[in-house]
Amino acid sequence: MPKFTVDPASTSLQNRFALIMAPRKSRKRFPAGCVTIHETEQQAVDAADPPNNLIPAVVYGPSTSSEGTQIYYLVRWLA
Repeated sequence: MPKFTVDPASTSLQNRFALIMAPRKSRKRFPAGCVTIHETEQQAVDAADPPNNLIPAVVYGPSTSSEGTQIYYLVRWLA
């Protein structure tokens, strides 16, 4: 279960398919610079490159962190 608040009225915050540059799967938040958004789940899965730490996922965001940076929250890994 995600540990973040989902705003159903938001037009900018939404679930998105993405490719995340992640050396490990234990993190739950990722800076926008580590996330590449894809239009479809299949595109994200096809672009995956696990040996280079590029892992497909569903993310929620972007959101502005308390430090002022754009972040995405992990909803679930696709692989």
